[in-house]
Amino acid sequence: MIDIKGRTAFITGGANGIGLGIARSLAREGAKLALIDIDSGALATAKAELQSMTQVETYVLDICDREAFAATADEVERVLGPVTLLFNNAGVAAASSIGGLTYELWDWALSINLIGVINGIQTFLPRMIKNGQGGHIVNTSSGAGLVAFGNGVLYTTTKFAVVGLSEELKVSPELKAAGIDVSVLCPARVATDIVKRTVESTPKGNALIPEELQKKMAENVEKAGKALHQYGLSIDVVGDMVLKGIQENATFILTDRQMEGPLKARAEELLKSLPQ
Repeated sequence: MIDIKGRTAFITGGANGIGLGIARSLAREGAKLALIDIDSGALATAKAELQSMTQVETYVLDICDREAFAATADEVERVLGPVTLLFNNAGVAAASSIGGLTYELWDWALSINLIGVINGIQTFLPRMIKNGQGGHIVNTSSGAGLVAFGNGVLYTTTKFAVVGLSEELKVSPELKAAGIDVSVLCPARVATDIVKRTVESTPKGNALIPEELQKKMAENVEKAGKALHQYGLSIDVVGDMVLKGIQENATFILTDRQMEGPLKARAEELLKSLPQ
C-alpha cells in the first residue's frame, strides 16, 4: 500500500467537483497539493480551505496547452517536489444530438477528455519513472466509459478511450518495474456542476439545429444538472473512494452499484459473441 503522506499530488480540475473531493481526502492524509484548474476564483477558494491542512499551490492551466502544461509541471516540482500522485481528472460532459455534431465539437471533446489526460501522462510519467519514487496515476473516466447509456457519442467515445488507456498502462511491465500503479475512476452520478461548466465552455451554435430543438436541449441540460445535485453522491464520498482505491491498488474505482446490471449485460453480450 502506497504511503500518501509527504507525496506531491497534481490534480487537474482540482478546484471543483470530484477533483476538490480528491484534494480534501489527500490533504487529510498529508499529501502536498498542486491544484490545477481554469477557474481562478475556485482555485483561490480551494486553497483557502485546504492550506490549514497541508501545503497547497494553485495554477491556472488549460490542459490542452502542452507547453503551458510542461512549464506548470516544472514549477510544481520546483516548489513542492517530484509529483508521484497524478490525477488526470479535468473533463467536460460533452453532448450533442447526432445531427448537431461538427468537427469543432469532436475536436473540443477529444482535446479535453482524452488529449488532456494524455498530456498529463506524457508530461509526468517519464519524470515519475526517472525519479524512482514509485507513485500512482488516477484517470477519471465515467460509467459511460464502460457501457453505452445513450449519453451521446462525444462523451462515450472519450470516456471509453480513457478506460482503455488506463488498463493498458496498468499492465505495463515498465510501470510495474518502476513501482507506478494506475487506476481509472468510473463514477456514476456525482453532485457537481460539471453540466453547467460544460455548457459555458461548449463551442457555440450550429445552424443545422432548429431553434426549437436548441431550446429543448437547453432544458434537458438544466434538468440533468439538477438531477446530479439531487441524486448524486457527495464529492467528499467520491474523494474517499479514490483514496481507498489508491491504497488498495484498484484497477477500477466505481462509485455505486448502478453499473451492475449494464455491466453484466455487456459482459454476457461479449461472451455470447465468442465463436463456438
